[in-house]
Amino acid sequence: MDEREVIERVPKQLFIGGTWRDSDDGVFEVYDPGNGSRLCEVADGRGTDAEAAVEAAVAAQDTWAATPPRERGEILRRAWRLMIDRADDLALLMTLEMGKSLTESRAEVVYAAEFFRWFSEEAVRIDGVYKRAPDGGGRMIVTRQPVGPCLLITPWNFPLAMGTRKIGPAVAAGCTMIVKPAQLTPLSMLALADLLVEAGLPGGVLNVVPSTSASSITSPVLADPRVRKLSFTGSTEVGRKLVAQCAPNLQRMSMELGGNAAFLVFDDADLDTAVAGAVTAKMRNNGESCVAANRFLVQSSIAEEFTERLTERMAGLHMGHGTEPNVTVGPLIDETQRDKVSELVTDAVGRGARATTGGGPAERDGYFYHPTVLADVPVDARILEEVFGPVAPVTTFDTEEEALRKANDTEHGLVGYVFTRDLDRAVRVGEGLATGMVGLNTGLVSNAAAPFGGVKASGFGREGGDEGIEEYLDTKYLALALSS
Repeated sequence: MDEREVIERVPKQLFIGGTWRDSDDGVFEVYDPGNGSRLCEVADGRGTDAEAAVEAAVAAQDTWAATPPRERGEILRRAWRLMIDRADDLALLMTLEMGKSLTESRAEVVYAAEFFRWFSEEAVRIDGVYKRAPDGGGRMIVTRQPVGPCLLITPWNFPLAMGTRKIGPAVAAGCTMIVKPAQLTPLSMLALADLLVEAGLPGGVLNVVPSTSASSITSPVLADPRVRKLSFTGSTEVGRKLVAQCAPNLQRMSMELGGNAAFLVFDDADLDTAVAGAVTAKMRNNGESCVAANRFLVQSSIAEEFTERLTERMAGLHMGHGTEPNVTVGPLIDETQRDKVSELVTDAVGRGARATTGGGPAERDGYFYHPTVLADVPVDARILEEVFGPVAPVTTFDTEEEALRKANDTEHGLVGYVFTRDLDRAVRVGEGLATGMVGLNTGLVSNAAAPFGGVKASGFGREGGDEGIEEYLDTKYLALALSS
């Protein structure tokens, strides 16, 4: 299927109550960040649309919660199969609206689909407890029930995987949903909704409302006390505002927020493995990832060699439009993001850092920035904050204690990476990092079967793994008295 056909097959309307419908507020345009071209127009939802989506979700909730777990799981299983069968088309769609290479987009489709397969199996494993009361006079029954209608807000950088990571457990648990996809990448979510209909998901269980005004959707939805949960992936700044909006109705929340990952390389590490891990952890998704390595902390005795090897690898990456052959680096999502990256690099160089490769935007159509390695980065450089882009700032440490102190010197705590061949050190540093996840001698931590999430300002709650479905279930205790 060619590019135009892939775009044309995606529904462009709002999806509410099992039907596709227009918005009274008109449409907005979606663009290809690889060349700036217009892809299509999508319905632009507003408050009345959000309210209609809530009504549809509420109306479907009781019937959906009563649907047998096996049936819910089979719908997810069929959706997984459909995603795998259509991986090439879904990948092309994602590349066009987001910019990542086709190779990365295909990998994301497979990763995204895996959440449907994982939670199709979890649907039938929602358990409870029946036990005798300690005084012997009664029985205690503990059950798990769906929390109810949920608002799911997904980001632009992983438009399919962040959707299935939320939709999968919600469907498995028996919750209905209102999904607000990112304005920059709504097409992948709309295609996913269409696929779920084909898989047999009943009307009203999933409702999708794209919009150029996030607050016009989130405000009325969260103001409705019938909506019982929010799951959000995005910036810490926006996350704090959403937490405040949930306070009046005390809605359950899962918040996957910003990261500032430290990548620690000790002098006993296998440097080939460390450099390969560094490229993976930094350049996945063009560096536009909350789990991207952002601060490379390298033991002083090997810092020069590590930087040289990393520079060689980064300089050899092939930049281009994501649909071109052999591309490993695509564009950033938009001009604003590219300018932010450029500003942070300029600030670092102005404070004394050296660009050993890259160091500026690419002179071509689209929002490209050269893969960059910065050496001798001073501690006051703003680049040591989260940077969503292909930039690897390298700093040094002398001792394990210093490495941990520098790694933990951030409000964020999503993930950290540790490269060492010393098992004792791996355990010490892994346990000492104030993060929700740690990659030991690997630059890739994401797995549908593992709990994804952070601590501190990186949020709370977990997605994926055995823990993922817990976020969509309430615990109910029934006290059963027995007659004497």
